[in-house]
Amino acid sequence: MTYQPNNPMIIQSDKTILLEVKNDKFENARDFLATFTQLIKSPEHVYTYKLSSISLYNAIAKGIKKEDIRLGLEKYTKFDIPHIIMEEIDQAFYRYGLITLHKYEKDYILKFRKRDVLLEIIQYKPIKEFIKEVQKDSIVIHSSSRGRVKQLLLKLGYPVEDLAGYRTGEKFSVSLRSETLQGEEFHLRKYQKDAINSFYKQGDIRGGNGVIVLPCGAGKTVVAMGIMANINERTLILTTSTVAVKQWIRELIDKTTINEEDIGEYTAASKEIKPITVTTYQMLTYRREKGEDFLHLGLFNNYNWGLIIYDEVHLLPAPVFRATVEVQSIRRLGLTATLVREDGLETDVFSLIGPKRFDMPWQELEQQGYIAPVICYEVRIAMPEQLRLEYVSATKRKKFRLSSENHKKSEVIENLLHKHKDDQILIIGHYLNQLRKISKEFELPIITGQTSISERERLFSEFREGKIQALVVSKVANFAIDLPEASVAIQISGTFGSRQEEAQRLGRILRPFDGDKQAHFYTLVSRDSVEQEYALNRQLFLTEQGYKYGIYSPGSQLLFSKV
Repeated sequence: MTYQPNNPMIIQSDKTILLEVKNDKFENARDFLATFTQLIKSPEHVYTYKLSSISLYNAIAKGIKKEDIRLGLEKYTKFDIPHIIMEEIDQAFYRYGLITLHKYEKDYILKFRKRDVLLEIIQYKPIKEFIKEVQKDSIVIHSSSRGRVKQLLLKLGYPVEDLAGYRTGEKFSVSLRSETLQGEEFHLRKYQKDAINSFYKQGDIRGGNGVIVLPCGAGKTVVAMGIMANINERTLILTTSTVAVKQWIRELIDKTTINEEDIGEYTAASKEIKPITVTTYQMLTYRREKGEDFLHLGLFNNYNWGLIIYDEVHLLPAPVFRATVEVQSIRRLGLTATLVREDGLETDVFSLIGPKRFDMPWQELEQQGYIAPVICYEVRIAMPEQLRLEYVSATKRKKFRLSSENHKKSEVIENLLHKHKDDQILIIGHYLNQLRKISKEFELPIITGQTSISERERLFSEFREGKIQALVVSKVANFAIDLPEASVAIQISGTFGSRQEEAQRLGRILRPFDGDKQAHFYTLVSRDSVEQEYALNRQLFLTEQGYKYGIYSPGSQLLFSKV
């Protein structure tokens, strides 16, 4: 057995990889692992990564070579690579592209490199209803089954390389401006061009679907506009809220040559269908009563779109997934800061939207000055005796809420408001009663789901202008809210260890500032509680991106000293 004690990595036969933090090669090994594995644990000294078929398929789709993975593992491992690991990697590279999908007259045809795989597939009962004809090395499937068959085959362990191309949507010219309406110079950054090219692939059938992963503040909207300018066809944009709809429209008017009258807002307040139409997931999944039809899903099929953009694709609700099964002949672009889904449906994103086409490490963008440098803190706060007694006898769900709403957090908030009195601050939480108490105690404006759209826009505008120094916001501010002046986020409660929520909340303070200003991200948790346990999962996201975080108590100098 080969033993290289100075290397940081231990590769195990259960497909986990352990990585020593306190090792000179740690950062390089971490960046290497991020290309084809998923981080699952990140305590102080040893990180744990997991190798999976879907992480490998995404790597293959991005063009990562098997030999590069093998050489990297050999370079950083302490011990010999277990045989089963290389077997898993070999299998993924063997299976990817083993089945390809092509257009066939009015239907589709699956072509197989191996006949034994074809024979296996035609015996798979869920597939049989979609088969129209079996040929020597191929299967003809019904024209309506493109998405469903890809889903089923991926569950069998066969990722389908979709080469069937796309229908031509109604033509509509889109160009990027060289100067915004505010008179500022505008051009694509190199990584944005790379992201656009990785999706579009010069119009080749191997492009036109997939997911772009970039941090909040790195210009995912700009990448989408660049792709729209390449395709030049009618586009449907799906996003998370009415505020986000209006933000998309502002950005499109500001940075492209699209006329305002050619952009439609499809919301509860205004149902316009235009060459560029922006709507919300909530709108598409609206129905009067459970069990009735979704009233607006016809948007997908009733208009000749050439591109559908799924903003915050990691939040795609099930009905939109089901509708997406039917629109596989339309180009599909997913945008997100993290592909992690708390419901485990990354495979559906892969098969229905497409593979990960491009991502870039957050810290690399930070080093280049495109997103703000940020320091992350976890502040652990003791529960007062009476609350602790109630906590001990509560159910786990109730324990999470009790610890999240620990009123002792107010003292820390007061210290942080004083410490950052010259900064723009967001206080972000999950529980409305807690947020309202904080708003009242510190006389701060509050935005929740019940706040009207006009009031939200007024408060966000005053925050941007510096008239408001601190805002209390519920989870409605997790997504697609552009607040470039925010430099401090104080997270006082969250959703059961959600990494995707951590990504969005951190993203509120990542817009770059003028000068060398530092961003700060504080998470307040109750000590020795289930909230602290869930915080460990949320921290996974920070360590995935290469951020270090400190753990502090209320009495530490951190909370009282000026930055």
